[in-house]
Amino acid sequence: MIEDFKTDNSEWDKFKHLFNRQEVSAKTILLKEGEVSKKAFYIEKGCIRIWFNNNGKDITFQFFFEGEGVSSIESFRTNQPSMFTIECIEPCIIHSISKKDFQTILDTSLVIKQEIEEHTFQRLVFYQRLFLSRIKDSPEKRYKELLENNPEILQRVPQHYIASFLGITSVSLSRIRNRR
Repeated sequence: MIEDFKTDNSEWDKFKHLFNRQEVSAKTILLKEGEVSKKAFYIEKGCIRIWFNNNGKDITFQFFFEGEGVSSIESFRTNQPSMFTIECIEPCIIHSISKKDFQTILDTSLVIKQEIEEHTFQRLVFYQRLFLSRIKDSPEKRYKELLENNPEILQRVPQHYIASFLGITSVSLSRIRNRR
């Protein structure tokens, strides 16, 4: 369980009783923008996107797949309203954990705490790259990098979400795909 973070299965296994396994349908909202996050999620099966509303338009800015954890970390940690919505794209099997239980794990296991710190650092690096790519790269270059680095997104995610993620319209995405 919790494959994305694990280096030592037995360490996470000590805490599996703290997670609640759920099967949810596509389009299930796990957290709405503006709500305070009370849970973090681990994806056993399925695909989840995070997005925010910009003047009535959904802007997707990240996708998560099997073996990854997802939360509105700023909301989860600070009790501030979430800046985005967490939504299942596909039917999913997820494992949720409360803030209290997650803190118990961090307080109890130095190994897991270090893994979470490393994971958080890697997320920061990802966000820096995403931010800089949106500023300096053309939509075509962003599509090419997505194709090279994350082909599962192109295989599993509906085109309108991919277009939103790239910061372009679905029509522009179709044009880019047709040129390849």
